[in-house]
Amino acid sequence: MPSDVLISDLSALDGDILILGAGGKMGPALARLIKQAIDKAGVTKRVIAASRFSEPGLQGELNELGIETYAVDLLEDDQLQQLPDAKNVLYLAGQKFGTTGRESFTWAMNAYLPGRVAEKYKNSSIVVFSTGNVYPLSPVSLGGLSEGHPTGPVGEYAQSCLARERIFQYSSTKYNTPIFIYRLNYANDVTYGVLLEIAKSVHQQKPLDLSMGYVNVIWQGDANEMAIRALKHCAVPGKVVNITGDETVSVRWVAQEFGILFNQTPQFINEEKSTALLSNAAESVRLFGQPRVSLKQMIEILAEWVKQGGKTINKPTHFQEREGQF
Repeated sequence: MPSDVLISDLSALDGDILILGAGGKMGPALARLIKQAIDKAGVTKRVIAASRFSEPGLQGELNELGIETYAVDLLEDDQLQQLPDAKNVLYLAGQKFGTTGRESFTWAMNAYLPGRVAEKYKNSSIVVFSTGNVYPLSPVSLGGLSEGHPTGPVGEYAQSCLARERIFQYSSTKYNTPIFIYRLNYANDVTYGVLLEIAKSVHQQKPLDLSMGYVNVIWQGDANEMAIRALKHCAVPGKVVNITGDETVSVRWVAQEFGILFNQTPQFINEEKSTALLSNAAESVRLFGQPRVSLKQMIEILAEWVKQGGKTINKPTHFQEREGQF
């Protein structure tokens, strides 16, 4: 459910909201949250969701909630140009998994398409979803890299994500378009995420690789709320903010917590390295406050979900990847 501060922010926000790439892992819940908050605020705004909508039934489900949908391939320029204008845009479109072997498609999605979108929506405020993968691995002792740290993407996926940021930043300067670069690392839900992958490994008594021994996590609901609220913080040539929880989370510790809840002894392979892909969330906490769902709550929710055999989606995060091969 939307928080009071989200409802207040949406009440003060001028114009309709368009979600590009609304059919992915986060998009459907994001669209629903926006609609709920608008309804609770008692204001009139269109919520528009554009995607290929490859998941059967999703487009109809969103339509029933009063969300306007468009089934489009954003890489087809005639389809992109037919989308309605909106004063506020949440840009979720992108490609990660399956990059290896399809590098050209990944670059088209993550570097070419942003230029086309930035041109079409140059008069909008745009929240651009990005990733902590644009940073290099850093010593765990640093507690994560802050937004001012030099980027150092490893592998073509991460490189293409930095290209997405740079293209939007260029367009922001050229057209005076307010943007917000939203560097997410990692969102979690009952259906996917780092924590779910750890939980399933422990529950199924499969060895867990500790090579990437530390991670950042945030509940999807909190991440979506911050994305919507970020619309009021868009700026020229763009504000960059890490979006995650403020803890450096030990993979071993999380596995042991799940082990207690499952009455299982976690199995591990490899040892923790001295570096990991970590982001510092201090600026996010300053802007949006602490996430509402704590790490312990996430673990408890997911443990119960796994015990019950709840539905999950087969979209692994590959959080253990240290060479950028996605």
